[in-house]
Amino acid sequence: MFTGIITDIGTIRKVETRTDARMEIETSLDVDNIDIGASIACSGPCLTVVLKGKNDGADWFAVDVSAETLTRTTLGGWTQGQNVNLERSLKLGDEFGGHMVSGHVDGIANLRGRELVGQKDGSVRLTFQVPSELSRFIAEKGSVALDGVSLTVNDVADALFSVNVVPHTLENTTLGYAKEGADINIEVDMIARYLNRLALV
Repeated sequence: MFTGIITDIGTIRKVETRTDARMEIETSLDVDNIDIGASIACSGPCLTVVLKGKNDGADWFAVDVSAETLTRTTLGGWTQGQNVNLERSLKLGDEFGGHMVSGHVDGIANLRGRELVGQKDGSVRLTFQVPSELSRFIAEKGSVALDGVSLTVNDVADALFSVNVVPHTLENTTLGYAKEGADINIEVDMIARYLNRLALV
């Protein structure tokens, strides 16, 4: 379980492609405090640490990514040098600052617009388009996780929705330099997902 509060921006240092993929991610997190088998959300998807190490003073960990995850998320296009949002899983007693995020990505949203809100260096309004089958899960003032970042929905119009991203989030996540046309992993609100399932029963 995660909260969507990003604690580090990592960098892909190596990608090994097979049926699945293994990715090594350089991080400022102390890998001495990360156990093999630990869960880390990597720009949305929850992945399991399978190796870790230090090279020239730089900490890194490795994760295996299934073919299913490569197909249903943006991870299939990740390359060496790419930056990714990182969040370690919650521990009992941690501050719950965002919303309940499972790390199970529902699909891919496309960034359709980026607009400065107010004065220079202020918030940015991002507008996304989602697949039609996901639009029913997104509600005004509801929550979404975009590349693992917990955000509040400002407004919704069919398959389009917008969020405001404050300067702190812009500076400390990859959303700060996401450009129009970028594909972004989206996880809809967990409660909306279950309410929809109950409505179909």
